[in-house]
Amino acid sequence: MRVTVRLFARLRDLAGSGELVREVSGPATARAVWQNLVGEFPALAAYEDSMSVAVNADYARIEAELADGDEVAFLPPVSGG
Repeated sequence: MRVTVRLFARLRDLAGSGELVREVSGPATARAVWQNLVGEFPALAAYEDSMSVAVNADYARIEAELADGDEVAFLPPVSGG
């Protein structure tokens, strides 16, 4: 199945793009997509414990199941005032 991956802030910088399209074997979870990305971009691993996940623009757990055509977003913590 095909999913769109959106990366924000530092994650986008590390991957070199804010949007990626990936083919994943179903059934798949957001965690499976994340692990695939970490394999491709190892520097992302440092953010696994602190990032938020959204599926189709709704916050979700990393174990959320994905369907063909879903959008999964990974958001690192943001600081500022």
